Amino acid sequence: MPSVQAPSSTPPDIPQIVPHALLPFLRSQSQNTLTRLYQRPSSCLSILRLLGPLERQLIMNLLWLESAIPVSTMAAWVVPDGKKLYSEALSVLVGLHIVQNSTVKLALNPTFKSSFRQAITGGGTTASFGVPAERDEKRQPVGIDSLDAYALERWETILHYMVSSGQEQLPTKPSQGVLYLLQRSGLMQSTNGSNLQITSAGFQFLLHSPHDQLWSLLLQYLHMAEERQMDLVEVLSFLFMLSTMELGREYTADSLSETQKAMLEDLRDYGLIWQRKGSSKYFSPTRLATTLTCQSPPLPTSTTPGTSVTTSSSEVALSSTAGPQGFIILETNYRVYAYTNNPLQTAVLNLFVTMKYRFPNLVVGMLTRDSVRRALGNGITADQIISYLVAHAHPQMRKNNPLLPVTVQDQIRLWELERNRLKSAEGPSSRNPSLSSTSIYHDPLVQASYTRTSLPKRITNMCWHMQSNSVSFCGKALQSGLSSVLWRVTRTSEGSLRGDRAHPDILTMLCS
Repeated sequence: MPSVQAPSSTPPDIPQIVPHALLPFLRSQSQNTLTRLYQRPSSCLSILRLLGPLERQLIMNLLWLESAIPVSTMAAWVVPDGKKLYSEALSVLVGLHIVQNSTVKLALNPTFKSSFRQAITGGGTTASFGVPAERDEKRQPVGIDSLDAYALERWETILHYMVSSGQEQLPTKPSQGVLYLLQRSGLMQSTNGSNLQITSAGFQFLLHSPHDQLWSLLLQYLHMAEERQMDLVEVLSFLFMLSTMELGREYTADSLSETQKAMLEDLRDYGLIWQRKGSSKYFSPTRLATTLTCQSPPLPTSTTPGTSVTTSSSEVALSSTAGPQGFIILETNYRVYAYTNNPLQTAVLNLFVTMKYRFPNLVVGMLTRDSVRRALGNGITADQIISYLVAHAHPQMRKNNPLLPVTVQDQIRLWELERNRLKSAEGPSSRNPSLSSTSIYHDPLVQASYTRTSLPKRITNMCWHMQSNSVSFCGKALQSGLSSVLWRVTRTSEGSLRGDRAHPDILTMLCS
């Protein structure tokens, strides 16, 4: 039996394995839910793909054992340097109820063992991998190129709406189900009944790979399953079923449960499913669906209409691993050159760049105070802007050290500090019991010293100051009238205390 070996430390040039985003969600489910899920061979195979290499090795070592193995025997397979990794891997399997929790003997969950053996050997008559549709000369199957184009168009519609909504553009609007999912996941929000606008989390979402983006939305979809009175096991098993299907093949929906048939419309809006029409009894999974549990790229190449220039899927989806495929050049005079003809990438740049010129394969713009403050107003942070510029820097830019001009990075952060000079935080009121809560305002750019003091009688119960640089306390009920209650207490050169009203600019920022 092979030993479970692992290096004592990971070399810096080898990226550490990050657990799949779905695994914590699965570990939070009950044992009964997971046992029902393990009754389907396709689910067992898909979950194995999501696990790390050490977890997979432990499963394969236990799969063909007819009886439980003593814990001491299993521990003897592990080299000393790998004991910590072995314990972590075993903890993951126990949390997923794949391995039975016992301090004496180890064995796989009988349901998981039986279904996974069936997935490997191909036995049984279960339809957990889908039922292929019979070939019909009147119904020609859709080609892989058409499926890729359909998936790319649906996915780009979602991303383009995220970056263009709230601007002066009128992007194609996704379905109401997609809009609700984007809002529930915190990627977009509506302020005072206005149109949906991208949030800070939404901009960070754009920096992720297409695979991570897709699972981020699907995880929110899983959280909403109970609200929609959908069987979570049926939802998960259908997603796992899609991930094991063959790209370019048509399947029948007759063998699906009612919950899974209801999912067809949702997954069609996300680009995971293609159907000739909404009432069709047949469907074909796209590349987005068949790559859910593997490392293959989920998106094909994108060709802009009217041109023969192709853009890689990692660029289309704004992956943070763009690396050598970057397209942005940033100069010390804040001028931005983007060598792209992709409308989605141009729309993302338009979030924080003032566009000047547009050519067939080049966009020129400027990083200005107004454009950056507009992005900050939409919830995008300075660090996210800098991270995006770094992630998509042109190969020529990557020869520089540092990669981005330091002056530009500092100026972007200074523009953010202008907006974030005053921060508000809720806190309990200990000095005045009559106030249920207080708001604490902090201005890091003001160096005046504050001290607790006796303020005029008319505001004694409304506002006070602590002996801490630039910190003021104000009653929550009176925040709307800050111009009459917020005072700054400073110590004069003679040592006496002086109370002054806050500067009008500060009051304007507080009340805005």
